[in-house]
Amino acid sequence: MTRQRDGAEAVRRARPAPERAGRNPLAALRRRFHSGELGSVPVVLGLLVVWIIFESLNENFLSPRNLSNLSVDIAGIGLISTGVVFVLLLGEIDLSVGSVSGLAAAGFAVLNVNQGVPEGLALVLAVLAGTVIGAVQGFFFAKVGVPAFVVTLAGLLGWNGLMLYILGSAGTINLDDQGLLAQLTGYYFTPVVAAYGLAALGTAGYFLASYQDVRRRRAAGVPARPLGEIVLRTGVLAAVSLAAAFVLNQFQGLPLALLIFLGFLVGLDQVLRRTRYGRMIFALGGSVEAARRTGINVDLVRISVFMVSGTMAAIGGLFLASRVTSATQTAGSGNLLMDAIAAAVIGGTSLFGGRGRTWSALLGVLVIQSIASGVALMGIQTAVQFMITGGVLLLAVVIDSLSRRARRAHGRV
Repeated sequence: MTRQRDGAEAVRRARPAPERAGRNPLAALRRRFHSGELGSVPVVLGLLVVWIIFESLNENFLSPRNLSNLSVDIAGIGLISTGVVFVLLLGEIDLSVGSVSGLAAAGFAVLNVNQGVPEGLALVLAVLAGTVIGAVQGFFFAKVGVPAFVVTLAGLLGWNGLMLYILGSAGTINLDDQGLLAQLTGYYFTPVVAAYGLAALGTAGYFLASYQDVRRRRAAGVPARPLGEIVLRTGVLAAVSLAAAFVLNQFQGLPLALLIFLGFLVGLDQVLRRTRYGRMIFALGGSVEAARRTGINVDLVRISVFMVSGTMAAIGGLFLASRVTSATQTAGSGNLLMDAIAAAVIGGTSLFGGRGRTWSALLGVLVIQSIASGVALMGIQTAVQFMITGGVLLLAVVIDSLSRRARRAHGRV
């Protein structure tokens, strides 16, 4: 018996540390932090700090009305930022998303209001315009070899000029405030069961997807998250989701804009993590030459990623136009481009490529719009908002750089 116990103890000690830590969710989390796998923890902590500071300065910041408005405000920029995430995963940049969003809104307004095209058809054509623009820019980048920075910088100027041209001397086209486009950000599901049902469905879906992933990974003999960690994550998600549902129901209910935004995040997250196409994007972000040697059509993937970015920019632009029920010459300008890119980076998408998720757009845009909302409530100059956002962006990039260094030290890069 003593010999058996000694043998078992020897096996236990010989087991790799990650395997032993995997049985303890807290130990596994600590190990991931030390190796640079910080995940979304820094941005979540940052968001909590922002909320605590602004709530202490103005008690209306966390009111149901303000948080409900915030949940609608994040949709437009968040959708644009989701497309930016795809481009950043390649280690590239798309500077044209702001101009593309404004052009899509202007195109919809001209088609629907000036030309009498039905709203549904005008919406589809505006979105397809963004897809075509992305394909054109992707072609010059992938096939011709023009750097993405230069191609999209030219797009920033060119598509903005085209928007000004089609809007004409009037400069502003007002949209039907009761029309289909206006309802994207103006409609709310008032029954309380809608918000609570979405929270419950999302939590259950996350747990089932995580559990199935663990089963597949264990069956394949590769490391998997311990069940305890999944239960812990599910519990946190449930608490946050139900709290959000409660707050939304205190005002007007579940906004349609938020539901659509979350739907895009879930769908595109599945594309990135569960499909061969998504794995090819991550492979390109890791090493273009290695991806080419494995048989990946590098040019096609690059073009398609810019098509995704253009499409999401157009959709986001339509949501922004819906929010103000008009298309103006200032659409897509100002700090929209910087906010969209900053949201993706602040949310955790790496500027070095190969690391990130669509949920980065949600977390990042929550931080940016929370700062904007708090500054507006306080009556502070917009210049202060830019300085705060710039500081948060720099901090996010520093964390990304340090995490990358830690992963390299642990042989994970």
